[in-house]
Amino acid sequence: MRILCAPTTFEFDHNSADLNVALYAQAPSPDFGCIGEPVSRTIRRRKLSPPPRGWDFLSIALSCFAADLAGHRARSADGWTREFDLCVTVNDVAFWNSVKDELESTLQFLTTDIWTFEFIEGGYHPSPPSGALKQKGDCVALLSGGLDSFVGAIDLSADGYSPVTISHISRGDHDKQESFPKLIGTGLQSALFGHGGKVPDGESPASQRSRSIVFIGYAVLVATCLETWSTQTGTNCFVSENGFISLNPPLTDMRVGSLSTRTTHPTYFRKLQSIFDQAGFNLKIENRYALKTKGEMLIECQDQALLRKLAHTSTSCGRFLHYNYKHCGRCIPCLVRRAAFLRWGHNDQTTYIFDNLGINDDAHSRFDDVRAAAIASLAEEEVGTERWAGATLASAGIADPSDHIGMLHRGLIEIRSLLAAYGVL
Repeated sequence: MRILCAPTTFEFDHNSADLNVALYAQAPSPDFGCIGEPVSRTIRRRKLSPPPRGWDFLSIALSCFAADLAGHRARSADGWTREFDLCVTVNDVAFWNSVKDELESTLQFLTTDIWTFEFIEGGYHPSPPSGALKQKGDCVALLSGGLDSFVGAIDLSADGYSPVTISHISRGDHDKQESFPKLIGTGLQSALFGHGGKVPDGESPASQRSRSIVFIGYAVLVATCLETWSTQTGTNCFVSENGFISLNPPLTDMRVGSLSTRTTHPTYFRKLQSIFDQAGFNLKIENRYALKTKGEMLIECQDQALLRKLAHTSTSCGRFLHYNYKHCGRCIPCLVRRAAFLRWGHNDQTTYIFDNLGINDDAHSRFDDVRAAAIASLAEEEVGTERWAGATLASAGIADPSDHIGMLHRGLIEIRSLLAAYGVL
């Protein structure tokens, strides 16, 4: 599928692409897609002036997400892997062509699709606003409304950082993305972004595998406007995710590929970091919890009173929208969450649609994710963590996997305790 993404000042040739996408603007006609218009308004309102390559990276990320929305997996040759030929206008054509292969590899790893990029002149770079400001703060931290990013922001504040939290607005989480920063420490600065993406004839439900690169694209815009960005040491983009979900090991041999997301995977971050370094973003992507289980994150959180008060209001479920903004209680993220609460030792006040995992039916104990978690737990006990997780750690390119093996073992102990508590094991 060939997709051309450019600002509306670009002269689109309607015969050159399967889909034209207007960047940072509304669609000029019904046959166009569009994405990014709310972002330009947010940056303008905050009186920030990101550098050209910062806008370029976000343009590429938004273009990938527009493709993600438009591509139909069922129409692909194997029913899953899509092929995208993406043409994007940028400010620095020579630079982005120099990292083209790395970008294609990064997106392929993230989404399991095949990507080809072409970069052309005409990138988006608005004139600096009158009285342009520098953003106060010394780092950026992604804040999704989930439990891990909430703990991460709490700990950053406690450790003396002054993060600007970056949120990708989503239904069901908007209130948390606004309220959580205000309640941490003496109050954190926050920046909320919406992509406004729409495409004609999009897939339903839409794939959102590339969503995380847009999230990081917002962080790049804000980070490159920080007062501290131009210093020799640069700044950090903190992405907080427990190590078990970050590695997201396939729980059984049948759960490779489509069931294993990679939004915070160390290989993905390593690939992005290489591109950032070459772009001169002076920004380090860091997950401080790569060797922690979710239960350990809760136990070690530096504001236990705030966590006990609000942990249950955070979001973890992979089907949160599907169940009308409630947790299903049986998907892998929900199982890891419930196991973490059990390990933490505090009452989990979260409402779960499928609460009693011990009910012996297809909706509870025999549900696919619950069965997979049980099989993984038993297999790891039988063959040992290193053998069970061998392929996962090898594919992550981790030179010394011993610490990760220990973290995976402890994560499976948490899950095993949850399943045992409900009589599933």
